[in-house]
Amino acid sequence: MKPFAIDAFDFGRLKEQREGEIPVAELPRLVKECVDSSGVLHWTLKGGVHASGHPELNMQVTGAVQLVCQRCLQPFSFAIDADSTLVLAQDEEQADEIEASLDDEGIDVIVGSKAMNVIDLIEDEALLAIPQAPKHAACSGEGAAGSAESIVVKPSPFAALKNLKH
Repeated sequence: MKPFAIDAFDFGRLKEQREGEIPVAELPRLVKECVDSSGVLHWTLKGGVHASGHPELNMQVTGAVQLVCQRCLQPFSFAIDADSTLVLAQDEEQADEIEASLDDEGIDVIVGSKAMNVIDLIEDEALLAIPQAPKHAACSGEGAAGSAESIVVKPSPFAALKNLKH
């Protein structure tokens, strides 16, 4: 997909809206975290003005990616359902001031630009939505980490010393 850039400040101020779909295969940073590059992400970007008067972008990203379960090491489909509000600042200094004044953990403040790449925003949102250690809700027990029966318990070397004491 070609880069898709917007003037983030105008987009917010004019309350524009765009949506679309992008194959996971076209998001290289996300593909590195996945088992394969299958899947499609649906995204919606809405502009607006935050109650504080600063322009904002509301980003929604949904879809599924293939991850590896860190318990059983088997691939599984992980549903991405991300929704975030991004308040725009002109520079890092203003971003810090806005963040301090908002005091809201649910809202992120970012530095906007007149040529903001929407594809990068979508990929960032998807990356933030996947867990650092993805796991099935319940593993089948067939993987390398397997079930409890596959774990061999070795006797402690101190047990032999305990026997010598008697």
